[in-house]
Amino acid sequence: MAFTPRVFSGIQPSGDLHLGNYLGAIRRFVPLQATHETIYCVVDMHAITVWQEPEQLRRSTRELAAAYVAAGIDPKKSIIFNQSRVHQHAELAWVFNCVARMGWMARMTQFKDKAGKNSENVSLGLFAYPSLMAADILLYKATHVPVGDDQKQHLELTRDIAQKFNNDYAASIAAEGLPAEFFPITEPLIAGPATRIMSLRDGTKKMSKSDPSDQSRISLLDDADTISKKIKRATTDPEPLPSELKGLEGRAEADNLVGIYAALSDLSKEQVIAEFGGKGWGVFKPALADLAVTVLAPIAGEMQRLVADPASIDAFMADGAERASAIAEATMKDVRQIVGFIR
Repeated sequence: MAFTPRVFSGIQPSGDLHLGNYLGAIRRFVPLQATHETIYCVVDMHAITVWQEPEQLRRSTRELAAAYVAAGIDPKKSIIFNQSRVHQHAELAWVFNCVARMGWMARMTQFKDKAGKNSENVSLGLFAYPSLMAADILLYKATHVPVGDDQKQHLELTRDIAQKFNNDYAASIAAEGLPAEFFPITEPLIAGPATRIMSLRDGTKKMSKSDPSDQSRISLLDDADTISKKIKRATTDPEPLPSELKGLEGRAEADNLVGIYAALSDLSKEQVIAEFGGKGWGVFKPALADLAVTVLAPIAGEMQRLVADPASIDAFMADGAERASAIAEATMKDVRQIVGFIR
């Protein structure tokens, strides 16, 4: 079956969006609008797998939706909505809970990382959320998902669930006159350079809002002066930039800053090294700061404008949810018949 080329992706509204969120995900969403149907979700149901203060969750949900639009996602061209507005996500997730196997979930490395030694006390939602992630994607029969390294395993699980559902219910799918490949085997869209943005204070650690040092990250709401100062204060080593890419090996901070420059300028790391190889940080950091301000400051300004008008955010998310619900209900109408529910 030929499925409509459709992209789905979602980000958790965790607050304090930073450069890693932008370069690792949001920036890559924008050009896909020209080649695919695009659905971009604020996955607030995923957020509550760990406890959230309700009012803060609402603020973070609106802030992320604002970031989508400020970065260039058009809410008329793409569907932008928050997950909890479309109840079919939860409905399909339950069906998938009954398709997926416990062993599949237990192998998810992100669960192991997040639960640590406290796995007996984390929520059931944290254990099962890859099943909800599969439902998010397959509810819209998405053919492609932009993924970074940390999400590849979850997309593989989505593919396994789709294949098992198609196989388990093959006879019922055929009896309903539906294509044998009811759910697509979703393909990954692998990111370009610098998809893992590291801390500005320690190039071996991922940029994170949980880092106690505000100097470790560039927030998407930082103004131009703050962006510039953080980059110029970023940790580096005393050596100039190498003349060849392999010279970045073992130099985590240098590699991170070169990767950030590459991603912001849509260049390869090789091209950045060709331009700056042999030059010191006194040359490179100001150039990177200027580039970051040029790219990020307009996004910060637009985000601030949108966040100041929450009704406008709610309006385009409500419209997106209505459009998403129409697709979701068409899928679930068939799923209910396939699994034998009486409606």
